[in-house]
Amino acid sequence: MGQIYNSKKLMDDIARLQSSHDLIELLSGIQQSMAIYESGIQEVLTKLEILQRDARFSKHNPIESIKSRVKSPMSILEKMHRKGFPISLESIKTNLNDIAGIRVICPFIEDIYTVADMLTRQDDLKVLEKKDYIQNPKPNGYRSYHMILKMPVRFLGNTSETAALPCLEVQIRTIAMDFWASLEHQIHYKASHEVPDCVVGELRECADIISQTDQRMQRLSKQIRCMEDKKD
Repeated sequence: MGQIYNSKKLMDDIARLQSSHDLIELLSGIQQSMAIYESGIQEVLTKLEILQRDARFSKHNPIESIKSRVKSPMSILEKMHRKGFPISLESIKTNLNDIAGIRVICPFIEDIYTVADMLTRQDDLKVLEKKDYIQNPKPNGYRSYHMILKMPVRFLGNTSETAALPCLEVQIRTIAMDFWASLEHQIHYKASHEVPDCVVGELRECADIISQTDQRMQRLSKQIRCMEDKKD
């Protein structure tokens, strides 16, 4: 962690495993499949944007912001190579769940579960996996709610055919969780060697403090809403 993978070295390593012709075909195939992932992201974004829109008629919006991304072909190959997976289109679809990703930022912890429940109840979305790193944080202190979704992607011009999106990862977290995760990534990414244990320990302590702040902010929010309800 913390080292930028040299793209030339990556291509040289992969080229030793397969011919240049196969490598060119692989890169072309990955590039073409990006359209499927981008369409899948758009489908889920639309559902989330509808939730945001409907929240305008209530007193609280559970979504602060939404971000999305599709990994680049080089990033996909780097991860496949680093994990020791076979380098092929089929292997990529089978082994990588995070080629397409959406990150939903929520004001409060309870909003995370509201958004997760909304996605779970969608008829055309199949939830393959849920990981609650809020109730069960990672050893480094990381907190977030992860979902792996699968859904059909329809193409214009041929409505009878659909292509199944292999997998799409949704990460749902509070503003505070996102703040910590972004800075923790920056610290590890910029390090030229393994981060010392003392720094890892401080990062974990910061994550705990942020978690306590999240819980306090949620309690304050509930108190305010209770007061407003009594006024009504």
